[in-house]
Amino acid sequence: MTQIPFLDLTAAYRRLQAEIDAALGRVAAGGRYILGDEVAAFESEFAAYLGLDHAVGVASGTDAVMLALRACGVGPGDEVITVSHTAVATVAAIELCGATPRLVDIDAATFTMAPAAFAAALTPRTKAMIVVHLYGNPADMDAIIPIARAHGLAVIEDCAQAHGARYRGRLVGALGDVAAFSFYPTKNLAALGDGGAVATNRPEIADRLRQLRQYGWRERYISEIPGTNSRLDELQAAVLRVRLRRLDEENDARRRLAAAYTQALAGLPVTTPYARPDDKHVYHLYVIQTERRDALQAHLTRQGIGTAIHYPVPVHRQPAYLRLGYGPGSLPATEAAAREILSLPLYPDLPPEAVATVAGAIASFLAG
Repeated sequence: MTQIPFLDLTAAYRRLQAEIDAALGRVAAGGRYILGDEVAAFESEFAAYLGLDHAVGVASGTDAVMLALRACGVGPGDEVITVSHTAVATVAAIELCGATPRLVDIDAATFTMAPAAFAAALTPRTKAMIVVHLYGNPADMDAIIPIARAHGLAVIEDCAQAHGARYRGRLVGALGDVAAFSFYPTKNLAALGDGGAVATNRPEIADRLRQLRQYGWRERYISEIPGTNSRLDELQAAVLRVRLRRLDEENDARRRLAAAYTQALAGLPVTTPYARPDDKHVYHLYVIQTERRDALQAHLTRQGIGTAIHYPVPVHRQPAYLRLGYGPGSLPATEAAAREILSLPLYPDLPPEAVATVAGAIASFLAG
């Protein structure tokens, strides 16, 4: 039986082993392991890639969202609007600030925030909004940002799944007030462990972020504001510098594989990913939809093909968040997606012939 894993994290390491090993050795021999030259260099290089003035390395993507919110002044008593169809980290970060999440529905085609749902969720307590560029597909920022600006809200982009994606020619992460990135090992820009960054053009936000990530310090051991310990370490920064140089070419490989999937699945009763013509989707995940999702996933598993569901239970229906008061049917597009979505194998080193095998297995199931 052919075995096609959903993801092979070792493939990129094997391809880049010489460079990654050299980077790790350089850090080990250098003797500076926290907030040293590698972090500073990566922050500069990543900011330049985004076309922004500042990038601040932190410990994880969750911390990146939380610290972005705190740097924008979000705290207890405030409400933050975001989607329920996201990794739970987005919502957890809001509550880590002491704020209250207000969850809204998605556009059924793009799986990103529905602008009308965002507008309908505004209250006098709304302080900020988090727009999630899910699966590598940019949200409709030209529809969303004017609503936020009209109500004086901070716009935080959650770019954890969208490194290098473009909205109408502009890189995501450079469209709002501040952007949060994750470098978790599965991401398009991946470390060998946890890591994150917050990027912005606003110097006052960047300055506050640098304080918040290290106990509120400007001067060592003197906390001017309450902070935390959330620092990107030198080893991960060194790896990320290697991976950043390959980000665009790896995203191009993802796009080629996604196009092959879309062509191979054409004419079958499944919905393939939608991208607006002027946008550049970077396919962190290739997600199809079918009402027969569970049976299809079981069939593919029997064929030795790995799949996943991102995400099987929306945040508003998870046990920890039922207290927010969103009942069944309250976010219909989100709940429909959770019943029907299936993520297929896709990563830059996936052999092209694997796409044909997966598509063939899907076709055989649907023909049965």
